[in-house]
Amino acid sequence: MRDLETSKGIQRARRLPDPSLSALWESIIIDKAVKDRLVAQAMLNFTLRPVVDRAVIPLHGVILLVGPPGTGKTSLARGLANRTAQSFKSNDFRLLEIDPHSLTSSAMGKTQKAVSELFSQSIAEAAANGPTIVLLDEVETLAADRSKMSLEANPIDIHRATDAVLVQLDALAEAHPNLLFIATSNFPEAVDAAFTSRCDLVLTIPLPDKEACGRILRDCLTGLGNTFGPIAKLATSTGFDQAAAECVGLDGRAIRKMVANALASSLDTAMHPEKLAIGDIIAAAKAAKQDRSSGARK
Repeated sequence: MRDLETSKGIQRARRLPDPSLSALWESIIIDKAVKDRLVAQAMLNFTLRPVVDRAVIPLHGVILLVGPPGTGKTSLARGLANRTAQSFKSNDFRLLEIDPHSLTSSAMGKTQKAVSELFSQSIAEAAANGPTIVLLDEVETLAADRSKMSLEANPIDIHRATDAVLVQLDALAEAHPNLLFIATSNFPEAVDAAFTSRCDLVLTIPLPDKEACGRILRDCLTGLGNTFGPIAKLATSTGFDQAAAECVGLDGRAIRKMVANALASSLDTAMHPEKLAIGDIIAAAKAAKQDRSSGARK
């Protein structure tokens, strides 16, 4: 089989299981029930679809993860792909990561052609050679809601590109039951309804609640403590619960960046990170939420 990474639209191809993705899956702080639900759906794709007629259960082999930016959807998708391969104790799985932006073009018909070739050739070829999982990040780029398109934005070509995605999903669902798509979107309202209707599971990944914020913050501080010992003690200090509560409303990525902002809050802590105090974190969390609120109002 040809090198898939040279195919237009494929950002990365890797064999599964991958040890680095095992660590990633374990590091994702989210309700265990959500992880279990995702793994079960992904496993069902490979156990049910090869043996049950689509007239009985019309599975397309598509999982869609939606939610605000920074909630870990892409990491969750990569980890899920690896966890699925581990479940089958197989070294034959392959993960393809798609770069949707490399497929779009302002030239009439080019996006549609690129999408059709990616799905009907590269992805189909991979699936013909063994179980394949495809990560479609920012799927609204390729499956835009046709009902909301502006006449000034080359709507005919965008319509055709979305049409191509839908046609190819149907064709691949029929021909390759050992194929699973895991798509993500920060803007589910921008995804075409016909794409969503083909999804076997649409799951919202929410912002972390107070408990999850505390786990993320604790994990971050403990990790920093491996290099700057005193920081680890902040995870059990008086005021930690307040710091976790102040993080509610931030996504996981923002919480970790907020800790970096706390370290940069003074020249002293920037030069000597081990001097970081829980009060610095509380102040940084408040500032991060205020900045986010201000940005949302603009």
